Amino acid sequence: MTWEPVIGLEIHAQLATESKIFCGCAVRSGGLPNTLVCPVCLGLPGALPVLNGRAVDFAILAALALGCCVQPVSVFARKHYFYPDLPKGYQISQYDRPLALDGALEWREGDVVTRVGIIRVHLEEDAGKSMHDGFADSDQRSYVDFNRSGIPLIEIVTHPDLKSAAAAAAFFERLRAILVELGVNGGNLEEGHLRCDANVSLRRDGETALGTPVEVKNLNSFRHLGRALDHEVSRQAELLEHGGRVERETRLWDTAAGRTVPMRSKELAHDYRYFPEPDLLPLSIAPERVEAIRSRLPELPEARRRRLIATYGLSEYDAGLLSASAASARFFEATAAASGHPKASANWITGEVTHKLKERGAGIDGVGVTPEALGGLIVVVESGAMSGSLAKEVLEKMWGTGLGADDVMRAEGLAQVDDQEALSAIVRQVLAGSPKPVAQFKAGRTLVFGFFVGQVMKATRGTANPELVNALVRRELDRL
Repeated sequence: MTWEPVIGLEIHAQLATESKIFCGCAVRSGGLPNTLVCPVCLGLPGALPVLNGRAVDFAILAALALGCCVQPVSVFARKHYFYPDLPKGYQISQYDRPLALDGALEWREGDVVTRVGIIRVHLEEDAGKSMHDGFADSDQRSYVDFNRSGIPLIEIVTHPDLKSAAAAAAFFERLRAILVELGVNGGNLEEGHLRCDANVSLRRDGETALGTPVEVKNLNSFRHLGRALDHEVSRQAELLEHGGRVERETRLWDTAAGRTVPMRSKELAHDYRYFPEPDLLPLSIAPERVEAIRSRLPELPEARRRRLIATYGLSEYDAGLLSASAASARFFEATAAASGHPKASANWITGEVTHKLKERGAGIDGVGVTPEALGGLIVVVESGAMSGSLAKEVLEKMWGTGLGADDVMRAEGLAQVDDQEALSAIVRQVLAGSPKPVAQFKAGRTLVFGFFVGQVMKATRGTANPELVNALVRRELDRL
């Protein structure tokens, strides 16, 4: 029997504010446990929350980027559950009247367009952090750090529009890129800036009714999300194939074991006993405020990718790499303007430049050559005055020095050699020193031709004109 996965995501994104959502405590990673706290975020009696206006603006910006309709009035609610890292015994969130509704994230891969509907975007506070490992008495006690308690979050809830683990991971990755582009989220998954819960069910091919959903919690990487969903789909399919029943529950992803494990039975909305937060007024958003924030929307990654394809004739693959961030796109466009060769500029940036950045563990902001200098190097290569291998050597010497290609070539004596007489002498010398490969060539093994060309290029430190070398080697072999 063939089963169709049906997947919806709930993504919690930490907003990049300097202070928490309902108090003035600093939002900072790495602080000593329980030092970035106050009576408000610890839920002490008599402490009253005050809403962080910057968190609201960030949430509106994210909602608009996802095509959502920002509601003129939204209401905070208390979501009750008992857990040691929740000091108040409830979490301030939004329930029946959220900040924003009805959006979508859409992207194209080749001729395939994927559209994932966004049900809602709402504001809430984070809980603290329970620590069960790493202490001398961890076998007897757990510890709680409340530094995260009260950090502002938005929760982004999708429709169950995703049909595979790969599509879910792609959505999560694209959503992260958008939130980072907006400046509303730091994008560091390891530090918990983004956390993803997935709701997974199966139904028979051709059916429309949804199966019993299982929630898989706290997936904090694209890879873990993909692996967890692949496992959960397989687990449910095996259960159903053998006449079993999928239980409505919450499961955790066990990274070491490579499987999901039961956590608890799945709560429903009534289990949380939601009711309006009495200490916070309804949040009223004026239309003028929404439009002012809309005017700050930057060009988003998918729109930028489409523009690079249309403007520069790039492949979807190259455009996808170069549009991943505004900084990457700016560097490419400045290089293309300086060189006049967009495709060659894309090849150099996605190839040699990216390789050097990875070697140094840097991002595009750490590139060691200006777009103008790289463009100048590309002009020399495209004119035929420099081989590709020599250009890589020149780029290495340009990196971090501020020198242009012409400066390096003059200083290092790396100008391309086009002297036919001098190159002919080197070709004859290479062939004379390679009797066995010459005999192989004469016997019909023509692939050794590349060996001779390589030896000549090596002898000239890559400065020889490669087209001329090819012609001279062929002429000399024909003579022999």
